[in-house]
Amino acid sequence: MPDLVALPGSERTQLSGVQSAGQLNESETITVTLVLRRRAQVPAALVIGPETVTHEELDAQYGAETDDIALVTSTMTELGLTVTDTHQGSRRMMVSGTIAALSAAFGTTLTLVTSPQPGGTGEATHRYRSGSLSVPAQLAGIVTAVLGLDDRPVARPQFRRLTAAAASRTVTPETVTPETVTPETVTPETVTPETVTPETVTPETVTPETVTPETVTPETVTPETVTPEAAPPEAAPAASTAVPLTAPQVASLYNFPAGTDGTGQTIAIIELGGGYTQSDLDMYFSGLGLATPSVTAVGVDGGSNSPGQPSDGEVELDIQVAGAVAPKAAQLVYFAANTDQGFINAIAQAVHTTPPPIVVSISWGQSEDQWSEQSRNSMDSVFADAAALGVTVTVAAGDNGSSDDPNSTSGVHVDFPASSPHVLACGGTQLIGNLSTNTITSEVVWNELANNEGAGGGGVSDVFPLPSWQANVGVPTIAGGTSTGRGVPDVAGNADPVTGYLVVVDGKQQPIGGTSAVAPLWAGLIARLAQATGKKFGLLQPLIYGGVTPGAAAQGFNDITQGNNGAYSAGPGWDATTGLGSPNGQALLTHLSDPPATATATSTSTAEKPKHHWWQRHNH
Repeated sequence: MPDLVALPGSERTQLSGVQSAGQLNESETITVTLVLRRRAQVPAALVIGPETVTHEELDAQYGAETDDIALVTSTMTELGLTVTDTHQGSRRMMVSGTIAALSAAFGTTLTLVTSPQPGGTGEATHRYRSGSLSVPAQLAGIVTAVLGLDDRPVARPQFRRLTAAAASRTVTPETVTPETVTPETVTPETVTPETVTPETVTPETVTPETVTPETVTPETVTPETVTPEAAPPEAAPAASTAVPLTAPQVASLYNFPAGTDGTGQTIAIIELGGGYTQSDLDMYFSGLGLATPSVTAVGVDGGSNSPGQPSDGEVELDIQVAGAVAPKAAQLVYFAANTDQGFINAIAQAVHTTPPPIVVSISWGQSEDQWSEQSRNSMDSVFADAAALGVTVTVAAGDNGSSDDPNSTSGVHVDFPASSPHVLACGGTQLIGNLSTNTITSEVVWNELANNEGAGGGGVSDVFPLPSWQANVGVPTIAGGTSTGRGVPDVAGNADPVTGYLVVVDGKQQPIGGTSAVAPLWAGLIARLAQATGKKFGLLQPLIYGGVTPGAAAQGFNDITQGNNGAYSAGPGWDATTGLGSPNGQALLTHLSDPPATATATSTSTAEKPKHHWWQRHNH
């Protein structure tokens, strides 16, 4: 047995709901990831920007030491293990061996179990450990993480489908049918000033004279007769109430910069399951009058584009939202296993590819208290690399309100990786707009917790300290506590499934929401801002928080002041529900430009004002 010492931060507590799944085959060969220390810490000034480094500079100055790599290699060989790959810049070494040999080398016992999936539905079978890991004594302080021995699922996709109950509260072809609109359901008693309000239907279009059992019947109100084309000129503008939208409509309401379409930019997307089909993409983009963008699947550690799974909705949502708002940007979609090892390897591969993407979009996460310290720190260090390379990382803030728990509204937690200070955390709103005048008529915090339909995540981190750029914006103490930390989210966008995004999944058009949609929405915006300015933004927060004080709106944002996500309420300025607010793209471009930029790309009119296609049936 090697002389072992404890590996700090590797502790794992007992999982609840664990059941034995039989005998583990200890002769099976697996591969783990070792994360090594940096030769020097990345200076805070480099992470904050605006200066960036090249991959070569990052590797040489802040990657792993050559001597450390040599020592790890020789030690693993002595233990009967094999180093199969080394990435000096991201400080990762892949080591393979039997489960028995790896367990002995790192001082643990693995078992085979089933446990509940992080999303709260279903179970997974996986290797499992509790307690701490150890490393050979000569590697103490050199190896900072050992990932992949325990391969439990670590993250849930942050997307929400429109439920039947929520759909009943919207106006769509599915809810306006002969069965739902009848003389019995639409009467002077049911259509009253109390049930028909200025927020949902305007007084000019709904009056006792226009809405009667004689005028509203199964024959007169059908999916064929209630359309933008059939509505009279005096009717309420499309989407003046809570209805699903297309991504280009959302971008238009958010005033994404004209004359930009993502040309010359690359968006990386991280996926931990599921897949997409080319036929879905072609159907979606042709329906918007757009050419299907360049989308390339990249497998990580054996992961692959594997459609036909529940997570397909996440994958298709990410690709379609990003592609609809930045149709000329190329997309690299990284598929990895839903483990801490797979998640971190996928992000590292995306960030450290040459040339690096302009932005990485992540719509997967889990309450930060469910991660081991070594996993959080290893992933956060990759995000610091991204900032130094000029790569922005957008991350969904969660879909379960301030509890970040799909099974409970009590307690307060923020979601990781959104809580990392090196990513742009994206919260959720409910967006209602007048598409005829291209104006937002209502935008509040997304909160459908009362209907068990989710809410935007947000709060205060338990583990990451308050960043310098958030020091003066009024981040509160943790609800019910006395300490403060990194505030989540930074920004927000449309996420409520009721006003969600019309996408195509498995050949069917459907509305999907969640903060999952906000991460690729912001990724697309950042691609367009980069195109317009010619800049890499890296860590965006120092630029958008600059000069913001408690209660003051930030330049380039629509300040969200109404609603709550459970424990935290919206108000003027930054708050723990929607951060600085939703984007005003053109104003944000002006704010980020020095001097103000003039976009040089040819305007993509179809991205700004799509033709009438299948999705318009949903906007009444």
